Amino acid sequence: MADIHVEEFYKDVAIALVQLYGAFPRRVNLFVEDIAGPDEPDEFGLHSKRHMACFGALLWLQEEGLLRYVDTIRQEALDQAVLSHAAFVRLSAPAPASLNQLVTPSSQTSDGQLPASVQQDLSTYIHLIRTALKSGHSGRISQIVQATFFADRNG
Repeated sequence: MADIHVEEFYKDVAIALVQLYGAFPRRVNLFVEDIAGPDEPDEFGLHSKRHMACFGALLWLQEEGLLRYVDTIRQEALDQAVLSHAAFVRLSAPAPASLNQLVTPSSQTSDGQLPASVQQDLSTYIHLIRTALKSGHSGRISQIVQATFFADRNG
């Protein structure tokens, strides 16, 4: 079992990427509370570790070239965030059939019953991430995000 902070990282990354993909190519404000949930700063105005971990994940996505933004809004949000070209292309790409079968039961992807364009949309990485998020299964979310961005892409 993975450390809880790593599973939360993968979930935060998945939610942020889905939000940005849904708005692409518009620039949007990406709020930490929309991803990690509400947070009440303490008496000194400091956010919780959970809030800061999510904010750190968003900054990390930029450092790794998966999104761009104009500025931060304190430690509350990224101002005018947008997916990078590399992230958009990867999220739009078809995932391997083996990964698709892991997330989407074969009864939902019955070959031949859906138009080719729909089958193609259902096989993309962004669809798998959305499906994993809907499942709420943290292990599945982690696995899909890892396969999308961190797996060896040469094989």
